Amino acid sequence: MKPKEVIKKSTRKIWQKWYIAIKITPLLILVALLKITSHYYGLEILEINALFTSLVAGTIFLIGFLISGVLSDYKESEKLPSEISASIKTLLDDSYTIHKTKNSTTALDFIEFQKPFVDSILKWFYKEEKTASMLIKISDMNQFFIEFENEGVPVPYIIKMKNEQVNLRKMLLRIDTIRDTDFVISAYAILEAMGIVIGICLLIIKMTPFDTSLFFTLVVTFLISYMFLLIEDLDDPFDYKHNGESGSEVSLKPIHDLEKALKNSL
Repeated sequence: MKPKEVIKKSTRKIWQKWYIAIKITPLLILVALLKITSHYYGLEILEINALFTSLVAGTIFLIGFLISGVLSDYKESEKLPSEISASIKTLLDDSYTIHKTKNSTTALDFIEFQKPFVDSILKWFYKEEKTASMLIKISDMNQFFIEFENEGVPVPYIIKMKNEQVNLRKMLLRIDTIRDTDFVISAYAILEAMGIVIGICLLIIKMTPFDTSLFFTLVVTFLISYMFLLIEDLDDPFDYKHNGESGSEVSLKPIHDLEKALKNSL
């Protein structure tokens, strides 16, 4: 690997690791300025008490509830690009086998059909192509299966390929559901409200010395803001249109590798 590629890869990994922390840096600066202003003008009118600590504990509990929910969907989502790539590769292998054993021109046409189909899947992930259009393209595979039957291709091959067609349709619909559905919107709303209340309380709570007060204000703000943005990011692991293939988005490397293999070998 070339030095430039190594540097680029390392930079991308660092950005993926710390981009949320960098994203909330302006918020921390704003909170620090507001806290200093509040202290300077004597606006720290509350004393820290058990009710405030209970509020913080409740917010942390809610964060734990939300992240456990979105992580289950995220772990499932991680598998989908690999499974899509595997299904298409299986269709390609079966088409190649049919072509070699039956000298089928339909098999060659089906292989050619799958080249732009892979490109369309990548565009669909970036929302440059509609789901309805992708479903039509998957249904268009039926024409090739009909021709295979007319050419006398063994039925088990056709059934196997039909199963892969069904799997592709299921996976695309599952991804479409995940990226268009928010996890418990009302829970997000109460978490936002609790975060704002805690933020206001931190600004007007008096703790001595002031350095300690400022430190804990920034720490609590950082943790709650970071976890909220992380949950929001994990909730849509296929948001390539806005974030590209960075941050918490699921890797599309299996599909990119398949696209390269198609261009290099066929």
